[in-house]
Amino acid sequence: MNDLLPARAFYSTIGFGNLSNNYISDFKKGMFKNFLVIYTPIFELSLSMQWVRISCIMVVFSFFISCKDKPKEVVQDTVKVVEKELDTIKTVPSKIPVLPKLKSLAGLADSTFIRLADYSADFVYDLRYATTNNFLKAKVYDCAECYTRVRTAKALLKANAAFMEKGYKIKFYDCYRPNSVQYKMWEIVPNPQYVANPVKGSIHNKGGAVDITLVTLEGESVDMGTDFDFFGKKAYHDNYNLPEEILAHRKVLKETMESFGFWSIRTEWWHYNLSAGSNAKIANFKWDCES
Repeated sequence: MNDLLPARAFYSTIGFGNLSNNYISDFKKGMFKNFLVIYTPIFELSLSMQWVRISCIMVVFSFFISCKDKPKEVVQDTVKVVEKELDTIKTVPSKIPVLPKLKSLAGLADSTFIRLADYSADFVYDLRYATTNNFLKAKVYDCAECYTRVRTAKALLKANAAFMEKGYKIKFYDCYRPNSVQYKMWEIVPNPQYVANPVKGSIHNKGGAVDITLVTLEGESVDMGTDFDFFGKKAYHDNYNLPEEILAHRKVLKETMESFGFWSIRTEWWHYNLSAGSNAKIANFKWDCES
């Protein structure tokens, strides 16, 4: 048996380590023809498998060699793209708005006129008399600004906070109106049913009245049944022949405003007067317009 060990070692080297002792013995006894007939196909198959293994190794090795410099090229290309994008960004001016710092009403007299936007960023504005989109069909303000007296502003800030808890906020159509503007309006429509006589003036001229509606917190319009300055029964508070949704919106507006010291007039769902502002003097304060 020991004399078969060298042959077994040889066969193990070439992939035939599991051959039986009898087959090895046959080979040693000169039965070479039988060996070749029986095992040559197997031997060739083994060699073929070895070549397959070697070929796979070479392919993998070639792949890594060929890809060795790829990451570097990709990084270089990426750096060029990033640098190009950075250059582009540098040439584009920033569009992020810088919000002005809000002011405080503390220490201001109740009769002082203030620009409402300086004290809150939670209001929306659509000041119609600074455009031609109004019942006058004329622009009577030089520029669109919403001013009120401090006492009115305080009540509006509280009312708006309450509206926001309910998912709404105030949008202004008109605020304080200088008496000189009242004269312009009277010249266009000299009818006290629609325009207050400037001699007597209106609470708008006193800084105690506002024309408003509601929008959602996202700024979407809330249906009130009519547009601003619609003069007809459909705009009356006591007109209940309207869809429930519209009546609900008007109710929220009216009840909330009244809870903070405002009162409405029957024929205009948008108009609210501050009770405490009714006794103020008619004013002709004019704000500056930016050039």
